[in-house]
Amino acid sequence: MEELKWFVMYTASRSEKKVAERLREKGLEVYLPLVEELRQWSDRKKKVQRALFNGYVFVKTHRNQLWECLQVPGAVKFVHFSGQHATVRQEEIDIIQRVVTTGVAVETDGSVIEPGEKVQVMGGPLQSMTGEVIERGNKDYFLIRIPGIYQNMLVNIPRKFLQVMEDSASS
Repeated sequence: MEELKWFVMYTASRSEKKVAERLREKGLEVYLPLVEELRQWSDRKKKVQRALFNGYVFVKTHRNQLWECLQVPGAVKFVHFSGQHATVRQEEIDIIQRVVTTGVAVETDGSVIEPGEKVQVMGGPLQSMTGEVIERGNKDYFLIRIPGIYQNMLVNIPRKFLQVMEDSASS
């Protein structure tokens, strides 16, 4: 039997949690990265958890069981690229988990990293991770590309933890 792989499922809008729950009930391994947000209503503030990637859940299964997974209410389809089902490597799932569990804070020391430069994280919870920087306003953002779904994760990382990688200028 072929190995288990992480497939990328597209769900109906705002039903990621329900779909993940139903797939787990079927005994499947599911990863739904959630981030906590403080929402402001007129009468109160509340912490809510939302899906990091809108409309996506990761399902670890065999290719021949994909159809079965789609039978749960709220499941729409599996993501395809050039005729193949998109899969995500375990290392990429681990990176997403690391980013989500650390919830990184923002502060900058003012020195500039140009947008598009490749950087390595030199300290803090995401140490040794590499990615590409995008700058917005006066804060440093660290961009991690998740190749399997062509999604980008934008993470705030203090400038002091970022080091420009040597070969980034020539590439």
